[in-house]
Amino acid sequence: MSDLIQLRGLRVRGHHGVFDFERRDGQDFVIDVDLELDLAPAAASDEVTDTVHYGELAGRLAEVVAGDPVNLIEKLADRLVAVCLADQRVHAATVTVHKPQAPIPHEFADVAVTLRRGR
Repeated sequence: MSDLIQLRGLRVRGHHGVFDFERRDGQDFVIDVDLELDLAPAAASDEVTDTVHYGELAGRLAEVVAGDPVNLIEKLADRLVAVCLADQRVHAATVTVHKPQAPIPHEFADVAVTLRRGR
């Protein structure tokens, strides 16, 4: 499938991490998503109901990030990819969870986990 819907840089405050202070204080997480699906029906109809509404998807993803805490961003990414695949039109989804404020005692540009799941 070559058609994609991409959502980049969804920033949401969450309380995920293995350390008590991460759970207590929270931090920002940045989410990137690629949805693989057939966009021909939406292109033909020009109707939002024939595609994945990326605004609604962003809301559902934000609820997960802001919701129940997990230790690992791997687990968080798994929850997010499940949200993406809940729409049966999505053939595959790739989710990247960035943790830009990860508790690393060295200067770094980014820490991220990417999962790709398909049907």
